[in-house]
Amino acid sequence: MEQFFKLKAHGTTVRTEVMAGITTFMTMAYILAVNPGILKAAGMIPGGVFTATALASAIATICMALLANLPVALAPGMGLNAFFAFTVVLGMGYPWQLALTAVFLEGLLFIILSLFNVREAIVKSIPINVKKAVSVGIGLFIAFIGMQNAGIIVNNDATLVSLGSISKGPALVALIGLVLSGVLLAFRVKGALLIGILGTTIIGIPFGVTTVPQNWTPISMPAAPLFLQFQFDKIFTFDFFIVFFTFLFVDIFDTIGTLVGITTQARLINEKGEIPRVKQALLSDAIGTAVGAMLGTSTVTSYIESASGVAEGGRTGLASLVTGILFLLALFLSPLFLLVPGAATAPALILVGLFMMSPVKEIDLSDFTEAIPAFLTIIMMPLAYSIAEGLVFGILSYILLKALTGKIKDITIITWIVGILFVLKHIVG
Repeated sequence: MEQFFKLKAHGTTVRTEVMAGITTFMTMAYILAVNPGILKAAGMIPGGVFTATALASAIATICMALLANLPVALAPGMGLNAFFAFTVVLGMGYPWQLALTAVFLEGLLFIILSLFNVREAIVKSIPINVKKAVSVGIGLFIAFIGMQNAGIIVNNDATLVSLGSISKGPALVALIGLVLSGVLLAFRVKGALLIGILGTTIIGIPFGVTTVPQNWTPISMPAAPLFLQFQFDKIFTFDFFIVFFTFLFVDIFDTIGTLVGITTQARLINEKGEIPRVKQALLSDAIGTAVGAMLGTSTVTSYIESASGVAEGGRTGLASLVTGILFLLALFLSPLFLLVPGAATAPALILVGLFMMSPVKEIDLSDFTEAIPAFLTIIMMPLAYSIAEGLVFGILSYILLKALTGKIKDITIITWIVGILFVLKHIVG
């Protein structure tokens, strides 16, 4: 393990990496329950989707571990699964088999783009201050997701969002867990976030938040995946192109944003702002998307919840390997993992948001052509509920401000191309 993952060179140990991998899994295991529920609305069989979700997540995450040696886990992306079910299938009237075909073709194109370094060039085109801002924006975004999962923040017609009922139910349990995890962190207890998740799960039992069904058993056999359920007869229509392009756009920039944020937090980015082994990381994501579609699930992408494992000290692919193995185990232990409520993972996500704020100190706030794009990147991620849209605002404002203030030489050719693609996406969309 030392030789393959270079643990000492990254200042970590097997124990730390294992703990980080478990923590990452615990914070993103909700996808095993959520994804089948969302894709069920598209007419897909939940049991088959569960199996596809677990397998695709395991394969993609293990690829990330072995090819890229990065502590980043992957699974079917939230938002992309909702677009799959509610826009493509229910809204546009396409069968889910055609939507899977769009995801599969997107994955194949991603593999080609990764092999020819196109996606790597896009990563390098992001300005250094915007890269630092991505980590901060993801931190706010992930904390916001945690608060929503627990009901601390709820929808409100008048103000969009407001404070939920924090004196009872999941919100109260999450706040208790937040204090518990905070105390453990203050005492620098190893595995504080994981202990906090497990402790909060137990605390949730008397509150009725953690529910144990009657005749509950922790082991079950997985259902068969929805293997190779494709439909190619309408792939040359304009509507299909819009679906394909949307999957392509959101996935590529969600993945890039997540990789930048996680590797920045882990201090793996070099002085030039470059991510180590980014080509292999993007290839792992592409493989996950293609394989996931073959198994019967929506687009696989890098997960911001990986930040929880990084916060526990994860620095290498060993953490991802552990997470991938746990996804395989989840095939047979799904009742056990699905006991963990959103209120138990919320404290970890909120505290990870804090950990990801540190790069804000390194952003150049004296130059407004650098500071404004960084600020827009940060603020738009949680407000637009999208890593990709945060990058859109950051890069487009960077191009406009540099061009209009006589600093056009600061803009690289690739940055111009990425900016044009952003504009076209919103015109077409």
